[in-house]
Amino acid sequence: MAMAALSFRLCSSPLICRATLDHQATDASFIRRAADLSEMSAGLTSPHPNFGCVIATPSGKVAGEGYLYAQGTKPAEALAVEAAGEFCRGSTAYLNMEPGDCHGDHTAVSALVQAGVGRVVVGIRHPLQHLRGAAIREMRSHGIEVNVLGEDVQSKVLEDARKCCLLVNAPLIHRACSRVPFSLLKYAMTLDGKIAASSGHAAWISSKLSRTRVFELRGRSDAVIVGGNTVRQDDPRLTARHGQGHTPTRIVMSQSLDLPEKANLWDVSEVSTIVATQRGARKSYQKFLASKGVEVVEFDMLNPREVMEYFHLRGYLSILWECGGTLAASAIASGVIHKVVAFIAPKIIGGSKAPSPVGELGMVEMTQALNLIDVCYEQVGPDMLVSGFLQPVPDLLPVIPSEDATFEIDPSVNPFESSIIFFYKTWDLYGSFSNFSPHPIRMPYGDDYRTWSSVEHYYQANKFVGVENPLAHDCVEKIRTAKSPEEAAFIGRSKQRQQPELVRSDWEDVKIEVMYMALKCKFSTYPHLKTMLLSTAGSVLVEASPHDLFWGGGREGEGLNYLGRLLMQLRSEYLGESSVSAENTSLAL
Repeated sequence: MAMAALSFRLCSSPLICRATLDHQATDASFIRRAADLSEMSAGLTSPHPNFGCVIATPSGKVAGEGYLYAQGTKPAEALAVEAAGEFCRGSTAYLNMEPGDCHGDHTAVSALVQAGVGRVVVGIRHPLQHLRGAAIREMRSHGIEVNVLGEDVQSKVLEDARKCCLLVNAPLIHRACSRVPFSLLKYAMTLDGKIAASSGHAAWISSKLSRTRVFELRGRSDAVIVGGNTVRQDDPRLTARHGQGHTPTRIVMSQSLDLPEKANLWDVSEVSTIVATQRGARKSYQKFLASKGVEVVEFDMLNPREVMEYFHLRGYLSILWECGGTLAASAIASGVIHKVVAFIAPKIIGGSKAPSPVGELGMVEMTQALNLIDVCYEQVGPDMLVSGFLQPVPDLLPVIPSEDATFEIDPSVNPFESSIIFFYKTWDLYGSFSNFSPHPIRMPYGDDYRTWSSVEHYYQANKFVGVENPLAHDCVEKIRTAKSPEEAAFIGRSKQRQQPELVRSDWEDVKIEVMYMALKCKFSTYPHLKTMLLSTAGSVLVEASPHDLFWGGGREGEGLNYLGRLLMQLRSEYLGESSVSAENTSLAL
């Protein structure tokens, strides 16, 4: 703020000061719009880094907008450039967050550079260390003026806009800083603080409008988590119930596995369920759950912190806790709850034994109470919605003093070098190695060739290729035209689970070859990807999925890691070709 104050004192006239304030107000307004845009896919696709872009002409008119729909789809910046067309030249692009180009092709940056954008205003730097500052440096190297809020430009109105950018990507920031997913505790209670009657009956405390808001919260989450008591007493479905878009995974935490054999959560035909339990608990019941298609994950010590660290490794960004008071208290005490959302109904139920939303925390004085910050109040029908943060969103400024200067002094600085290279999500350092990366491939289909939006599109469709059934043909087409790799995978996996007769009979024998040919096509089509793959020579490549024990490396290295092995095989093939080529050149000389 000192620099901002200094700039005001140096204003040569009130008119210049007013112009500066107006300019900052315009920047703040467009940054807030970019932040709002970035959330447009919420509930439609699984949680991912939220990117929004607004392109404004020098006169202050919006020329184009865009937002990231899902991981593996076209960047927000590229969509905004397409929408703005010729109006991009000399315009200003407003980004809620620094582009996260991690595929080696700098799609977002290239779109802005090639369109002739003259200035870029960035709300926050990318929170992931391996991406932070890279796109900013790249844009500046092309002569674009880049202003980062809180660094290059400062004022109260800009700080408020920057806060919007932090909040909209709070899950990603918490994931980067705390190594656990962003966790939101939600509950509905009566005016006298009860979440159920003394009998345990709880349907319904809140209004229909409030329950609709809960469905929206679920749609914004990777997973919804409950305890064993909730399963036994309420038999919930925990679906988003919106009929379209993203449906979160259901997670049940149960130490003893004292759970019913009949429960809505054991129906995994539409969405998966994971049960987290103590190692060795009721092995016979674990086999029963497995027969239902429910995944069981054992922990040496079952507690919220261990479970959240596991799901962080699994790539989850945001988790919604809809548990009872005992588990809620344990989660809060473990420090894994970041935000609380409470629906308060104007009802009184009474009862000395009626449960409350949060159990014993060991506090004996009011001075020990946990105070929420950034509290919001909203009326939802007859209910009052109160929300706030138990933990502030980490402020990433500054992380490294004089970061740009440090990189200029030693461009080779790379703290991520390792003999083992892990990859998983598309936004990771080696995200382009993922079969979900946004790189279309052209592969044979029948007697012709077709373009597939990603390796995952092609892989999932091949499950049903050659099956003489109209439903199989229809499934292939739905997968091919899916808007994102995520949706292609959902269609393919769901259909395989629900109608296994549509899957080709030789699938288990050919699926590795199908994946290999698709990967080879991708890396052969995109030279920069091939270069990136070759740059890993001498390193072990591991697909870091902790739950996919076929394609991934597993939680403790127990997985088969077929995806990593196929990439290493492809790398060896390329290196062999290079060696032969070099040898032939030497012989010719």
